[in-house]
Amino acid sequence: MGIHKISIWFIATFMFIPMFSYSATPKKDAFLEAYSAVYSTVWKKGISLKVEGKQTLSKQSGDMWKFAFSADSLIASLNESSQFYVKDHQIIPTKYQYKSKVLGKTRKATLTFDWKKQLVRNDVKEKPWNLSIHPNTLDKLSIQLQIRQDLKQGKNEFDYLIADGGYIKNWQFKREKMETINTKLGRLSAIKMIRTDNLSKVKQTSFWFVPKLDYLLVKLEHKEDGESYHLDIDSFKRL
Repeated sequence: MGIHKISIWFIATFMFIPMFSYSATPKKDAFLEAYSAVYSTVWKKGISLKVEGKQTLSKQSGDMWKFAFSADSLIASLNESSQFYVKDHQIIPTKYQYKSKVLGKTRKATLTFDWKKQLVRNDVKEKPWNLSIHPNTLDKLSIQLQIRQDLKQGKNEFDYLIADGGYIKNWQFKREKMETINTKLGRLSAIKMIRTDNLSKVKQTSFWFVPKLDYLLVKLEHKEDGESYHLDIDSFKRL
């Protein structure tokens, strides 16, 4: 898996102040709060590459929101964003944009959701085409927010449809036990989640979400065929 194939969902994206204090957990019926977070990631496959990235959730005009991630290094860069609104705790994406550059090679993609026609327009390499979608279909970035929202609502089933790569894919997750983990924000109690639709003896992806921080993703581990990917939170602030 090359760097250009790693999405923000597997990066979830990227200074701790000693006097940092946590505010109370938002009400259960409220949507996630706007924030900015910085993560460090380490990708290992023969060599070790460390990258820092920034993730933001911000309120836009009207009822629109924007979820974005950006990362930059000497050999690669990644910018990813999802625009959406929320209805009955369900995220409804309207546009997803992706741009990566690795060793001078650029890759772009834009997905535009038309919910009246239940279509998503895929614009890749300036060759747009439409794909039929079902209600509640997400993009591969906004799924992270939907999982957080579902955890916040106390749900136990985590089964999602994702528009990605010209296909509708089914991503599934299982909630594991609570764990106390060490982070740069201190020791935090987190919910461990495992992705199960692609689980095997040599492939596993685990995520840790912290209820005290609005179910923020603070840690990720991915292992596959001798390759590994780790994400750890460096800093977090509410906007």
